[in-house]
Formats: sequence, C-alpha cells, structure tokens
Amino acid sequence: MAALDLHFHSTASDGALSPTEVVARAVARGSQLLALTDHDCTAGVAEARTAAAAAGIRLISGVEVSVTWENRALHIVGLDVDIDHPALVAGLQSIRDGRVGRAHQMAAGLAKVGIADAFEGAMAFCANPDQISRTHFGRFLVESGQVKNIATVFRKYLVKGKPGYVPHAWVDLAEAVGWIRAAGGVAVIAHPGRYELGRTLLERLVDDFMAAGGQAVEVVSASHSLDETHKFALLAARKNLWASAGSDFHAPGEGGRDVGLTTDLPPICVPVWSHFSVPYAVPTPQVAV
Repeated sequence: MAALDLHFHSTASDGALSPTEVVARAVARGSQLLALTDHDCTAGVAEARTAAAAAGIRLISGVEVSVTWENRALHIVGLDVDIDHPALVAGLQSIRDGRVGRAHQMAAGLAKVGIADAFEGAMAFCANPDQISRTHFGRFLVESGQVKNIATVFRKYLVKGKPGYVPHAWVDLAEAVGWIRAAGGVAVIAHPGRYELGRTLLERLVDDFMAAGGQAVEVVSASHSLDETHKFALLAARKNLWASAGSDFHAPGEGGRDVGLTTDLPPICVPVWSHFSVPYAVPTPQVAV
C-alpha cells in the first residue's frame, strides 16, 4: 500500500467529515501525502492544510471539477493548484451557481413518487448550500428510512431514467482543464472506470483531454477493479500520461475504500506526485491497514 491519497472529500462539498476530521482519519491510517479534492470548491483546503501541517504530513491543494463531455457527466481532478487563482475561483463559482436550481428539480421529481420535502431534507446534510448534490439527497433518503444505503438510493432514484435524476450541463472539458492549468495545477481524469466508455469513446476522451492540456489519469481508485487498474495503467503508459491514486472517500461506511492509503501503482506508471511543483517521494506506511 502507498501512504497517500490524492482524491477524497469533506463537508466543504459532499463528504461527511470536516477537513480536519478527514485529515486526522487519514493520518491515523499512516498517510503521508494527501490532496483534498472537494467537488467544484476549494473551501476546505486551508483548514485541511492546517491539520496536515500539525500532523507533520504534506497536503496538496486539490479540487474535483464537474464536466460535461459528449453529453456525459465526467470529473476532472486538479492537483497542486493555486486555490486563489482568479480563473479557477470564477470558474468554480459558475458551476456552484447551478447546483441549487438542479436540486429543486430533483426534489420535484422525488415528490411525484411520494417523497416529500426532499430539498429541505437534503439541505440538512449540506454544510454549504451552493454545494448541494445527489449525495446529500442520498443521505436524506437513507436517514429517513426510504432505502437502506447510498448505493440503493442512486440505483432506485438518482440515476438516468429514475424520478430524482435531472440532466445537467456542467462545464466544458477544455474549460475545466484550462482553469486547472492556469492555476499551476495538474489535470487528472478521475476514476475513468466509472464512465462505462467503450474503447473508441475512451480514446476520444483521452485525446480531447490531452489536447486541452490534461496530463494524468487516476489509475488507482475505489471505483476500479484490479483488471481496470491494469487497463488504465497501460493506457497511461501508452499515452504518456502520469498516473494518480485516490480513494474517492466521502464518509465512513460509504463506498469501498477508506481514506489515507491507496494500492501501489503498477510499475509501468509514472507517478503524478513526481511532477508536483515540489516533487514527492512516497515512504512506506507506518500503520497497518
């Protein structure tokens, strides 16, 4: 296992733990390098950086940007970004401005199938109103006893064709990559195994991403099987992309991987952290998983 995690979330977006709490959890598991990558915002980075410094570990400024490409919702992680860069700040705000309207539409769809007050219920789980997301609706539906877990919520209510699904146009891929690069960061295709792209579409996505200035792909992810990890390692090597690794942790008990440690990259990969503004060498974990 590698003592790092370059993709996880806090209450600044749709995580269940504060930036301080999630960093502490990662540190307790032996992590030495972290990147907080909340959805479309960097509001938790300063707090996370303070917690990491107190623990004597390194924290990279990060963000996960919501993108629309070929009528599909994708995510692009930005690592080692200047969170105060004007282009990034303005771009992320433009995305957040659309979230509340989308949430009201989701609540209206759920009301049609007998689930009342879903907007208010979801907002109760959301620390920042302009960050309301499907995950907050999911937590409301679980806590209110409508379904047993988050995975069931998405499958039954929140994916395409279900009552709470609302199609939404996020930012263009090239724009998102442009903001990240302008802010001095590394642009990474997040969890590519989640997008269910065939070979042709995957190649097109990577080519468009690279043409926009994208530099890396998330090879290790909680969303990836072992076969997918090797598949994306080969893709990264063939395309001369750097490789990243992250848990995509949101909350204890949600998802398949805890925060803080990730599976080692396959040997053919070039680690993204070796190309940060201050390169990083990964130590051995100090705490057993």
